[in-house]
Amino acid sequence: MCGIVCAFNLKGDNDLIRSNILKMSQKLRHRGPDWSGIYSSENAILAHERLAIVDPTSGKQPILSEDGLKVVAVNGEIYNHSQLRQELVASGVILKWKGYSDTETLLAGFDAWGIEETVKRAIGMFAFSVWDNSENTLILGRDRIGEKPLYYGWQGGTFLFGSELKALKQHPD
Repeated sequence: MCGIVCAFNLKGDNDLIRSNILKMSQKLRHRGPDWSGIYSSENAILAHERLAIVDPTSGKQPILSEDGLKVVAVNGEIYNHSQLRQELVASGVILKWKGYSDTETLLAGFDAWGIEETVKRAIGMFAFSVWDNSENTLILGRDRIGEKPLYYGWQGGTFLFGSELKALKQHPD
């Protein structure tokens, strides 16, 4: 059980957004006591609280794609990630794998097959966010059944989302 909380703001007031995200992320610490990670760009900040079960050293999130254009934060587990990784390698995808986490496999799938196709192939329980630096786009997604929670909405000029409502309630708006 991990936790994600993120914000997207076109105004780009990163200092204020970052301090709010840190407060929000602390409310999810019980979901992931093993690692706290944060990524920020001009318009988006993603935070992740990690419970390290699979690949404790290399699976820290948020994870950046090899080219640095995409960033992903995931709550959940992809049960068939080993099979997906084999399919990626068989299709000619050449990556410098940092470890064996399901999140790294998911991100590689997003790059190779696109987000929609990767989600169709993935079997598991998950909620995720993908920030694309090249297009300034944010995509949220969940498994087909929606087992992992993902709450979202606008507060003032900021789009917020997270694994629990109590994290979102920490935002000053």
